[in-house]
Parts: sequence; C-alpha cells; structure tokens
Amino acid sequence: MYKITRKAFLTPSVCLMEVEAPRIAASAKPGQFLIVRSNETAERIPLTICDWDRNAGTVTIVTQIVGASSRIICNKGVGESFSDVAGPLGNPSDFCSLPDEQLKGRKYLMIGGGVGTAPVYPQVKYLQEHGAHCDVIIGARNSSLLIFADEMKSIAGRLFLCTDDGSVGEKGVVTAVAERLIGEGEKYDAAVSIGPMIMMKFCALTLKKYNIPLTVSLNSIMVDGTGMCGACRVSVGGKTRFACSEGPEFDGYEVDFDEAMRRQKLYRNEELAADERCRARLGEDKQ
Repeated sequence: MYKITRKAFLTPSVCLMEVEAPRIAASAKPGQFLIVRSNETAERIPLTICDWDRNAGTVTIVTQIVGASSRIICNKGVGESFSDVAGPLGNPSDFCSLPDEQLKGRKYLMIGGGVGTAPVYPQVKYLQEHGAHCDVIIGARNSSLLIFADEMKSIAGRLFLCTDDGSVGEKGVVTAVAERLIGEGEKYDAAVSIGPMIMMKFCALTLKKYNIPLTVSLNSIMVDGTGMCGACRVSVGGKTRFACSEGPEFDGYEVDFDEAMRRQKLYRNEELAADERCRARLGEDKQ
C-alpha cells in the first residue's frame, strides 16, 4: 500500500498529493510517469511524476478531475493509501542524457498550460540544477486555474504569467508571450511545451518559424501505460508511435496533433456518464 502523506487542491479540480513510494523516488527522472490504482478493482491511471524527495521516499503527483477514476483518486485523504503505484515508467526527458558540461549555459524556453505546468516543474528544476537557464511561461484561462507559479518563480531564470482574461500577468496566450520574447532578441537552444493539445499544436506552429527545437509531452492520451492497449497511438513523423512506451515526449514538429485531439474525444461521452455515476456514489453535487 502507498500512503498519501500530503494533499492540497491547487484549483477546484486539480489535486496535488505526496505519496510514499521510496523505490520510485529513488530513481525518478523528469519526463517519466507512474501508474496509480486507487483500489484492487480500480482502473490504472497514468500520472506524470511532478516531483520527488529521495530522502523522504515520496513522489508528488498532480491529478485533474476529468472522470470517475481521477475523481476517486482525488477523493482520498491524507493517511489513506493507494492499492498500487508502479513506476517510474516512460523515457526521461532527452536532456537527462546530456552531460553537465553540455547543459551548462544552454537556454531553454519552457511553456506550461493548465495542469501541464506540473510536469514542466521537474524539468525546470533539473535544468537549473545542472547549469542551464530557463525562461518559463505559464498560461491558464484565468487566475484561479494557474498552478505552480510560486514554485516556478523560485527556480526559473525568468517567469512570465499569462491568462486569457488578463486576471493575472499578461492578457493573452502563451504563444504571444513566446513571440514577444523572441522578438526582443532572446535566443533559445531548445523549448519544451506541455499542456492542452491545442496549446502544444500552436506552440509548434509558432516556434517552428524560429527553428527552435521543440519537445512536447503526450502524457494526456495515455491509458494503460504499458503499450498493450494501443489507446495512445499517435502519428509522429508519419509513423505510428505509442506515447506510453516510446514517449511520452516527442519532437513537437513531427506530432499529428489533429489526430491526437480526435483520439482524446473518442470516449468522452462514456467518460462523462461514468463520472455522473461516480458522483452519485460519492454523494457529490454536480460540479
């Protein structure tokens, strides 16, 4: 059993948890994920590892309530346990394979949107610790949906916030901020974008004009997490790839985002119906 040692809602539908998992904490790297089962009969849910404490033996996960299984996970409290937590799975971020002498002095543009900001955090943390400089852009629809702003501010070279309604930071989208920075003369060796598919698509369309290598994460389309179910099939560079076993990170310019977005919507009606039943069982009002 994997005990929950800390829980906090970052937004009304996004929950952060620290979980006792010493073996995962000992070997986790940026870009990797784990699989959670809330009980012995529950669905397997892949979640990005957004932080870890090797000394305490804990890992941090951030879960957005999008259906029944994620709602059940977020309904658990401190002191309760998950039946299974497996990992670390997936390939670490590419820069983890670079020696410190290559990372030192490199400049990265890191872009997080919504709950996608959580997996950007360990990447920025790793890069800063290994001598790279990171400019970070965090975007959300409004101020209540921004997460990890304080945590990112403490490790980023520079942090830029933007919201669709202008309630915090600049009014507009993350690509507008990125273009402004590049227009002001900033030079970046590489960029990372993690968030909604549509955001990553437009980041790719924007940054391609400036020949900045771009990595994106397709963790949001994973289901089984082992490559067996095939639900995370996606076209990358014209070839079929599996996000969980071959990713979750890929070259952003090679991903067929339109196909990936269609795949995300395939079972949305079934997911909503299952969530309705879950809320009824838990006695929750409709959100």
